[in-house]
Amino acid sequence: MDNKFKPDIVAITGATGDFGRAFCKRFDEIGCRLLLWGRSSDKLQDLQDSLKSDTLYVTCDMTDMQAVKDTWNNLPNEWKAIDVLVNNAGGALGQEPAFEADVNDWETMIDVNVKALAVLTHMVLPGMTQRKRGHVINIGSIAGSYPYPGGHVYCAVKAFVKQFSLALRADLIGENVRVTNIEPGMAETQFSLVRFKGDKNKADAVYADTAPLTAEDVAESVFWAATLPEHVNINRIELMPTTQGPGGLGVKRFG
Repeated sequence: MDNKFKPDIVAITGATGDFGRAFCKRFDEIGCRLLLWGRSSDKLQDLQDSLKSDTLYVTCDMTDMQAVKDTWNNLPNEWKAIDVLVNNAGGALGQEPAFEADVNDWETMIDVNVKALAVLTHMVLPGMTQRKRGHVINIGSIAGSYPYPGGHVYCAVKAFVKQFSLALRADLIGENVRVTNIEPGMAETQFSLVRFKGDKNKADAVYADTAPLTAEDVAESVFWAATLPEHVNINRIELMPTTQGPGGLGVKRFG
């Protein structure tokens, strides 16, 4: 396609995670400038060293809303002209039933998946609308559409991401600013290891004896949506491995 869009500056939160690194690599291949957000300066430096493109990294705890605001405000002006914002920072904590869950895990999931995503998007959008150019890509989840036992707050925050993305599109009609929600199913990354707080046996069991998506699969979806001609908006992409599909409703049987 001759009129494919090549972003200049791509900002990626959660850049040092498995998804984030795959996104960086894909955009690096076409020479995009990359603005990397993450918590660990060492990991960000390693990631920067592995990339060929012009990059800038910023260290930020996405659970700290003031830090998110300060980090954005302190960016050099030339790096604020973002063409694509990939809101990738997020994740789940715990999978106990709601009545046994740690409320601190709930607050962290809300802070990262909802508040940080909304706050950063709010700061980036005015520049995009002024330039009449931009794309917000949110990394949601099939959990935003299909609830499951132990999903509670994680399902809820990803449902927020889906509806927030669609509502942004309603506000941005005619502004030439695109919004896409990417909704992966089972993907083999560090996601489950983080969810189960380092319990490798639990994490490995999630992906045992099946064929999950890879981070590169999800990166290809992000890249495809971001590089389509500017008049094309992909609202949602829901992707699962062929070994996964929606299930039936849960039923308690007696006897």
